[in-house]
Amino acid sequence: MSSETLAQRRLGQSSLAIDLADDTGRTRAIVIAFRKMSGADEALHWTRLCTLANALQAELGFPAPAVSISGGNGFYLWMSLDTPTPVARVQTFLELIRKAYTPDMDVLLDAASAPVELPPCLDPHSGKWAAFIDPGLGASFADESGLEMPPPLAGQAALLERVERISAKQFQHALDVLEQAHGAPVTASVSVPPREPAPSADGLLLRDATLEDIVRFLHSKNIEPTFRHLIS
Repeated sequence: MSSETLAQRRLGQSSLAIDLADDTGRTRAIVIAFRKMSGADEALHWTRLCTLANALQAELGFPAPAVSISGGNGFYLWMSLDTPTPVARVQTFLELIRKAYTPDMDVLLDAASAPVELPPCLDPHSGKWAAFIDPGLGASFADESGLEMPPPLAGQAALLERVERISAKQFQHALDVLEQAHGAPVTASVSVPPREPAPSADGLLLRDATLEDIVRFLHSKNIEPTFRHLIS
């Protein structure tokens, strides 16, 4: 990206739409949109994101995904694949997780192939900025999913540095678990590979912990298991 283009992006004069799929029909990213729905509970789209994000980690063994606000009307969940994967295979995975965790959402087939705007960028309709956020702050953006000012680029980079890629082995395991369930909702009773003992609370990573470890750790930080802060 040229310095002129970067400067335009920081001023909100341009955005960058990236194609998730390459010319060979493979992708290394999954971006799922959770948009605010007219007539629904104001935080339903955030609750749905939390349900899926927690399930991906606690039940399917994925690393924690990245979360962004759209600048307009919702959130995005970002996952990074370590190995370029055929879009058709990722679409199979997306349809299985839809059936298992968010059956009332539309089919998510475009989450592996459609171009997406890369945050931070300005939403021309709302006049607010899309940005990656700490998931612990997500509930505070349920009403208005955007920032008044552009976020610091160093902070955005720091959030993305935490995101680990999903290995080919992890992705295959998730497919196996979901396919074994024949499209039915997956529960914690589904067999998953044995885990090594979780580290102490101070160094807890959600990808390494059991569901009980996650709940206990989040409670110790005064955070609900859905990534939402408790209101005192």
